[in-house]
Amino acid sequence: MDPARPTSRSEMLATQQETTAGGRAFGALPFRLGYFRWVICALLLLGTTKNYMDRWALSGLKTTLQHDLGWSEIDYGNLVFAFQAAYAVGMLAAGRFIDRLGTRAGYAIVMIFWSVASMAHAAGTAFWSFLTARLALGLGEAGVFPASIKAVAEWFPKKERALATGIFNAGTNIGVIVAGLFVPWVTLRLGWRWAFVVVGALGFAWLALWLMLYQKPENHGRCSKAELEYIHGGAPPPTRRIRWSRLLPYRQTWAFGCGKFLADPIWWFYLFWVPDFLERKHGLHLAQIGLPVVVIYVISDVGSVAGGWISSWLIKHGRTVNAARKMAMLICAVGVIPVMFAYRVESTWSAVLLIGLAAACHQGFSANLYTLTSDMFPTEAVGSVTGIGGMAGAVGGMLIAKIVSHVLQWTGSYMIPFAMAGCAYLLALAVIHLLAPRLEPARME
Repeated sequence: MDPARPTSRSEMLATQQETTAGGRAFGALPFRLGYFRWVICALLLLGTTKNYMDRWALSGLKTTLQHDLGWSEIDYGNLVFAFQAAYAVGMLAAGRFIDRLGTRAGYAIVMIFWSVASMAHAAGTAFWSFLTARLALGLGEAGVFPASIKAVAEWFPKKERALATGIFNAGTNIGVIVAGLFVPWVTLRLGWRWAFVVVGALGFAWLALWLMLYQKPENHGRCSKAELEYIHGGAPPPTRRIRWSRLLPYRQTWAFGCGKFLADPIWWFYLFWVPDFLERKHGLHLAQIGLPVVVIYVISDVGSVAGGWISSWLIKHGRTVNAARKMAMLICAVGVIPVMFAYRVESTWSAVLLIGLAAACHQGFSANLYTLTSDMFPTEAVGSVTGIGGMAGAVGGMLIAKIVSHVLQWTGSYMIPFAMAGCAYLLALAVIHLLAPRLEPARME
């Protein structure tokens, strides 16, 4: 079946079967039978939310820790660099790890690892102890996207994957929103150590849900036959394994990797430096930072879901996968451009809205970028390809950490980082189109 065609007759029949089956209750569960894949999507959303709560806690406490522990801008930049370096290594290893071990066990292990690493930030005050904790956190957190993208490839048909990715990817914003409210609240009452401990410990609650609910659809008692046929389009699920080294020669791998290398550093910049920008430029303090952060990432959530919805809608209305993905990414790339002026505006809320729009466009761009892996590669290679691209994005994040910290140390201005943010996505899309002009599937024989 051509993946670029609109819904086929067999898929329409499967959907009708799902609707019929959906009228029957499954025990006391509140969802309709035939739509359990969206329960899995919600579970992935919670996992991504937890991931970004751990990741954001340090940036939310940047000024507090600089005051209490005497860090310079370069010290903070080195902590971000360490996280990114470990994340890069972890991404390369995690994709292969998830493909070999399987989504269920692999995600569980990395969740335990990074939750413990998050809690370890509270263990000391020496710079080396934070450095060690950030290295461990980056290594563990690298597993979240290879596992999530692989789960989407296992549970969703191609035409729904961008939307599902956009939904779970919205957890990156929800995590920052929750952390932006929760971390300052805990810090002002109990101290910054407890903020790391409580946020890290939440991972074990998610772990219980994951182990209880996740299996491959063909092995899951709550996945109806109609839904399984709809997911696989009547074809059996793949069983072969593809060696990591076989993926590197493909232009499709490099298209995804280059896109991540150019786009991801901008997200890291928003994540690790926006609280400092709001304090430095607009005089906001720890107790005041929560609302602007919430606004930025609520807007960003809309972009994450909308970006995935746009390409899914275009596919359902007759556009090819290639045209739909790239049109959605182009809209997002153009929408980012106004952020170049965020450093100049005097109004706090004008700056917040510009950054929120840019963050929303990043998430819409990212939702489609992640989906390219399952558009161009078979399911059993998705985790590894996602890991390779994630490593490229983390290397870009290492570079942005050095650039921003040194620019701030030398000039005190955010002009250069915001200028880079405004240009990155159009360049990324141009490179992707050059390397994969039709998003043709990799021929893996």
